[in-house]
Amino acid sequence: MNYWAFFPAEDGWGRMPVWGFANVAASRHPELEVGRRIYGYLPASTHLAVRPDRISPGGFTDVTPHRTELPAVYNRYAFTDADPGYDREREAEYMLLQPLFGTAFLLDDELADDDFGGAETIVISSASSKTALGTAFLLRRRGGPNVVGLTSPSRVGFVERTGAYHRVLPYDRIDGLGTEPAAYLEFSGDAEVRGAVHRHLGDRLVRSVLIGMTHWENLAGGEDLPGPTPAFFFAPTRAAKRTADWGGAGMRDRMAEAWAPFVAWTGDWLEVRHSKGLEALEPAYLELLDGSVDPAAGRVFELPL
Repeated sequence: MNYWAFFPAEDGWGRMPVWGFANVAASRHPELEVGRRIYGYLPASTHLAVRPDRISPGGFTDVTPHRTELPAVYNRYAFTDADPGYDREREAEYMLLQPLFGTAFLLDDELADDDFGGAETIVISSASSKTALGTAFLLRRRGGPNVVGLTSPSRVGFVERTGAYHRVLPYDRIDGLGTEPAAYLEFSGDAEVRGAVHRHLGDRLVRSVLIGMTHWENLAGGEDLPGPTPAFFFAPTRAAKRTADWGGAGMRDRMAEAWAPFVAWTGDWLEVRHSKGLEALEPAYLELLDGSVDPAAGRVFELPL
C-alpha cells in the first residue's frame, strides 16, 4: 500500500509514518500562517517540509511531487480549529484511534449499504485490534447481524471486557462459529485463519473482506478456498466515494457524529501511555512487531524540537 513511500529515506531505510499533530513552524505560503495546528499523516520526525495547495477552511493538501500519485487521503492535513471532531483534551485518543476509526466507519458504511450481503453474523479476526474494535462497536450500535470476534487465546479476556462483540472465540475454536450465513472481515492477514473460516462456513460464507495484516508474519497461502473470493477493502476508495456523495463537510460531520460515542466508550478500556523522544520510539515499535504489546495500551510519543 506504499505507506513507506510518503517520506522517502536513503536506500535500505524508511521514515516510519505515523498519525499525529504538528504546528506550522515556518511558512512561505500567504494563506498558511505560522502557529496553525494541524493533524495528519507525518513522519516520526521533528520536522516535515510540505508544499501546501488546495487550502480551504478545513485544511490543505501536500502536493510535493513524489506524493501526488499516492492515495490522496494521506496527503490531506486538517486544521484542528476547523475539525468538528477535535478536542484538545482528546488529542491522544485522536492520534491513536481516529484514522483506524475512519476505516471502521467506512467499512461499516459499505457493509450496511450492501445490507451486509445477507449475512446474519459478521465474523471479525484480530478482534483486539483497534480497527476491528471500532468496526464491531459501529456494527453493534447499528443493529442487525450478530458480531463475533476471533482472537488469540491470551486476548479473549480483554476482548470480552470491551463489550464490542456479541461473542468472542479463540482461533482454535473456529468450529464454534455456527451455521448461519456470515460475512468475514479479516484484519489479521493470516492465511491459516482465513482458510479455517472459509472451510468451516463454506457456502454459508456470503462475503470475505481483507482489511489488515496484524499477523504480518503469516501472510503466505494462496490455496483455493470454498466460498467467495476474498476482496480487499481500501478505505481511501470508499472515502472518495462518500466524499463525492456527501461533500467534504458532510463526510466530516457524519464521522464526527459517530466518533463522539466511540471515543467515550474507549475510556472504559484504553490506557494511554506517553513518552518523549525518538529513543523511546524504537523499543515500542519492536514490541509492536513482536506482538507482545498490551492490547489495552496506546502509545503516544512527543518529539520535542
